[in-house]
Amino acid sequence: MCLNRPNFQFNFAELNSVAMTIKKRTRACFGIAILFLFLSQFTSAQERSYPQTIFEHLTKEEGGKFTLQTDLTSILEDRRKEEYTPAILIAPTGKSYAVKVLPKGKFRRRKAEVPPLKIKFPKKTLLADGLDTLNEIKLILPCYDSRDGDELLVKEYLIYKMFEHLTQNCVKARLIQVELRDSHVEKTRKAMLGILVEDNEETAARLNGVEVEQYGMPMDSMQLQQAALVAMFQYMIGNTDWDIAMLRNVRLIRPRQAGGVLIMPYDFDFSGLVGAPYASPASESGLQTVLDRFLMANGIPREDLRRAAQTLAAAKDDLYDICHSKYLTRSTSNSLKSYLDTFFDSIDKNFDVPVRKSFIGSR
Repeated sequence: MCLNRPNFQFNFAELNSVAMTIKKRTRACFGIAILFLFLSQFTSAQERSYPQTIFEHLTKEEGGKFTLQTDLTSILEDRRKEEYTPAILIAPTGKSYAVKVLPKGKFRRRKAEVPPLKIKFPKKTLLADGLDTLNEIKLILPCYDSRDGDELLVKEYLIYKMFEHLTQNCVKARLIQVELRDSHVEKTRKAMLGILVEDNEETAARLNGVEVEQYGMPMDSMQLQQAALVAMFQYMIGNTDWDIAMLRNVRLIRPRQAGGVLIMPYDFDFSGLVGAPYASPASESGLQTVLDRFLMANGIPREDLRRAAQTLAAAKDDLYDICHSKYLTRSTSNSLKSYLDTFFDSIDKNFDVPVRKSFIGSR
């Protein structure tokens, strides 16, 4: 019995042509993959061209426990001193750093029980640990050494977190726990909360830019979308304690690549969202209380402000989530959300907001 075999006729010329096509396409795909890998590495290198900083190294986790030992008595006796005081900083890992501290700030320098401190690390120590030589960090402590003082500080910290959630063009901050030891009298204060804030130079390096210290910077030199986001954010939290032209509580960074100057806000303790008893609105705002709102947006196009309002509205749930902190009571977290409610309720269907808004009339 014979089996019928299919009659295959091979055209070797066609097979060779197909094989060559596949080979070329394979080489092309491989080349594209290599190019993509190269560009990814190049982009990463552009985004991050320096080692980890001491700020990043010390703030990997929120709420880390630190100890700072220095001649606190001498610092409190002369808050205006311009000379650094030797200190020892013990990190959550137990590692000790020989550092120097210097009182900083304006209002809090005068009024806080312990003024904000600039902490300066030796660059040789950082290099030995494989870290970048960006060697300064700011430490903000509560104005009052009490539970109320801690609460006000946490609320301010949450504002830093909110803005960082919205954009990488921000001033980074991390909440810590710190025990202060006064070497002058061998006395240890109770542990309190603090905020570590990255230094101006580090903000500029992280964003691949240079710091601008120019008063009266015109708005047309700014990146307008960022300027609008800052203005609308400050309006949302009820803060008038800032001014671009006067460089008050803002950092200006000019990107090395093309683009306008970036504005980044910091120091939010005079905002309505924090509600500090010592806070008052800017006199030029015409407000009666920091709980009221005033939109400081001269020179910013209306469409950019509308887009900023849309950005905040889209992030509403996330901002509410940030209000819930283990360092605040539930009632305090809810009061933060209630204050934000008055902002979101004021946005109309075109994403416009009133230039001036009374908090009492919002309830």
